[in-house]
Amino acid sequence: MKAIVALGSNLGDRFEYLQAAVNELNQISQTKIQKISNVYETVPVGGPEQGKYLNAVLSLETELTAQELLLKMLLIELNLGRQREVIWGPRTIDLDLIWFNDETIDSEKLIIPHPRAIERCFVLKPWSDIDPGATLKKTKIVDLLKTLNCDDLLIFPSSLVTN
Repeated sequence: MKAIVALGSNLGDRFEYLQAAVNELNQISQTKIQKISNVYETVPVGGPEQGKYLNAVLSLETELTAQELLLKMLLIELNLGRQREVIWGPRTIDLDLIWFNDETIDSEKLIIPHPRAIERCFVLKPWSDIDPGATLKKTKIVDLLKTLNCDDLLIFPSSLVTN
């Protein structure tokens, strides 16, 4: 099954946190990263005043269920020092399961597709890097991007790699 995961960090060595998350995601059994987007520097959306984020999106193939993958992602966040003290506050790492095998899930712990992905440049632009033909809620991502102002996204000079 195919999944789309968004990554973000705005504390400490932001790039190193993203790379560590990629490394850990790639170590999940029955899961293999397929593609990784460019890394973008972005301004925070919502929440308290805080520093800029580095964001990326990756696609992976997995034999896990969406719920199992989410649990693995939450453990990676915990291992990388994620603290959930302030809603939309700064974080060492943020991993969001954006899309999973074209499924619709609406449970207490997981909503797929991610409910705010269609309004977030820092998700849609990197996703379009790795899969320009992708659709979200039956609309092409490239068309969703045309409805947003994504001028403040800057490509970061380093690329994430799988180990």
